[in-house]
Amino acid sequence: MAIYGYVRVSDVTQNEGRQLTAMNELCISEDRIYSDKQSGKDFDRPAYKALLKKLKPADLIYIKSIDRLGRNYDEIQNQWRMITKERGVDIAVIDMPLLDTRLHKDLIGTFISDIVLQILSFVSQSERETIRKRQAEGIAAAQARGVRFGRPGKALPDNFDELVKQWERRQISTAQILKLCDVSRSTFYAKRKEYKLLHRPK
Repeated sequence: MAIYGYVRVSDVTQNEGRQLTAMNELCISEDRIYSDKQSGKDFDRPAYKALLKKLKPADLIYIKSIDRLGRNYDEIQNQWRMITKERGVDIAVIDMPLLDTRLHKDLIGTFISDIVLQILSFVSQSERETIRKRQAEGIAAAQARGVRFGRPGKALPDNFDELVKQWERRQISTAQILKLCDVSRSTFYAKRKEYKLLHRPK
């Protein structure tokens, strides 16, 4: 029997230290701890896939909490069933002792574990959907206040209006004005259009 740990954070900016500490306290060797820095929306993750290839019947996987496994209700249920039923591997959720497939293998114990798993995986997906909703609401509110997202626009030269007039009079070429403004052709035409709209007669 081999013991593994699975760790996941949503992106590279997050710290997996708390999960790794929990794995170290269980004396799981570093070469058997698999870590992903990726969203929990699905199970298309490199470390998770590598872990599945290593698993053999009677092995054990530790995870810190059910949301570290994933945040998609149906997928969590499917993966749990595949690992425990089809592959014959045990799973232990550190933060939820009831979710330890080594224990209570009788009918009642299995029934209770299944209910707990369904509730926790449902909560995990609900939290993910709530986070996404709050993010969307926050972006909409910021945009309403005039906040612009994405890469900041390149500053135009102070004499942009004069350069545009010279270009329109064909005193300078398109290549020259693009170089003087240090912008691409599409950006130049977009900025020229903005300038014309802002300065058109009322």
